[in-house]
Parts: sequence; structure tokens; C-alpha cells
Amino acid sequence: MTDKRVAIVTGSSSGIGEAVARRLAEDGVRVVVNSVRSVEAGQQLAESLPGAIYLQADVSVENQAKELVSRTIEEFGRLDVLVNNAGATRRIPHPDLAAVTPEVWREILDLNVIGTWQTAVAAIPHLRESGAGCIVNVSSVAGSRPVGSSIPYAVSKAAIEHMTRLLANTVGPEVRVNAVAPGLIETPWTKDFTEIAAMTKKLTPLKRVGLPEDVAEAVVGLANSMYVTGQVLLVDGGAHLL
Repeated sequence: MTDKRVAIVTGSSSGIGEAVARRLAEDGVRVVVNSVRSVEAGQQLAESLPGAIYLQADVSVENQAKELVSRTIEEFGRLDVLVNNAGATRRIPHPDLAAVTPEVWREILDLNVIGTWQTAVAAIPHLRESGAGCIVNVSSVAGSRPVGSSIPYAVSKAAIEHMTRLLANTVGPEVRVNAVAPGLIETPWTKDFTEIAAMTKKLTPLKRVGLPEDVAEAVVGLANSMYVTGQVLLVDGGAHLL
């Protein structure tokens, strides 16, 4: 059993998840890198971080979410931090209601909401044993404002935020549960969001698009804040002030 803290970061082969994994590793945390499809990228990231491992799993599938946690315990003997970052979206204009089929709803909710839930439930017994266990969920400004890449995506993030509060109220004092809600962040997902990026740079107080490292800093801050639970921290450069 390692004497260092251990963290699982779901969906961490690129973007925000990768930045979170790197930032945690900087603090000496042993990280479990995870993805479903980007196996090579995930393996390369894990190899670049001291003491990290890569585990492939689709957290929307219950037995895979459970196995992700159980294999972490087998490898390290403990779990201290769970970052639920894995997510899915479809870019569908909000007025195009016909395009939002039941299949789209299921795809997004299965990963974003049910995947977050399943991984949290599997992790909580081990987080309780940690003595200072915590969960940080990754939401979005779309969880509280009528924006986002699609209506199902925004609804899924609203669900994550309320799940965060409900879990925090349920699993304390042993486990803290918080969330970050990023605004526009420069990732592979948002490379085509040119109009929104231009508006963000022009109108928001900080006059720039966010970087994955900005979100990672907020995630690590919440993971280390021992008297904070049930909070959703906006990481949007002040866009909520507009």
C-alpha cells in the first residue's frame, strides 16, 4: 500500500482531464489515468507521470466503473480523490428539437450522469477509509445557464451539480463532494467554437478563453480544501457576471 494519496481521474487522456492528472501528479499524488477509446494517449500520459497507471474503462457501464475502482485498490491499496471528468456531448442547436432523439439523450445521460453516479458509488467506501476522501465532479456553466452544446448536455450538467449537493449532504463528514463548472475552455472539444471564443475574449472580465490548466488548478484547490463541501465553483473568467 502506498503512503501517497491516490486519485482516479476519469476521461483523462486529453483536455481538462489530462491537465488535472498532471496537476495532481505535481503534488505527489499517484494518478490513475482513464479513458474509453484514447488508449495510446492515456498510456503515454500515465508513463510520463511518476507512479501513475492507465486503466481503460467505460464508466457508463456499471461493471466497468466498479472494476476501475477495484483495480485501483488492487494496485495502490487506497483511494483518496475521485475526479469525475468523463463526459459526452453532441453539438445540436437548441432550437433543433427534432434532432434531440431519445438515443441522444441516453448517450449523454448514460455517461455524464449515470457514469458519474456509478463511479462515485463504487469509490465512496474507499474514500471513507481514506480519512480525507473527496470527489470533484466536472460540470459546466451550461449546468446553471441556458447555454451549452446541446440541451441534453446542459441538462446532464445541471443533474451533476445537484447530485454534487445531494452527495455532499449524504456522505459527510468522511467524504467531501464538490464540483467545478468551467466556461469556455480551450480543448479538442471546443476548437471550432470560434464565435464564442471571440465573444469571450471581448466581453468577459478576464478577456480570454480558459485553459485546461485553469480548471485543473480549481479541481486541486477543492481537493485540498478540507472545510469545503457541496460547492460548485465557476471557472469561467467572470462570464457569469455578464
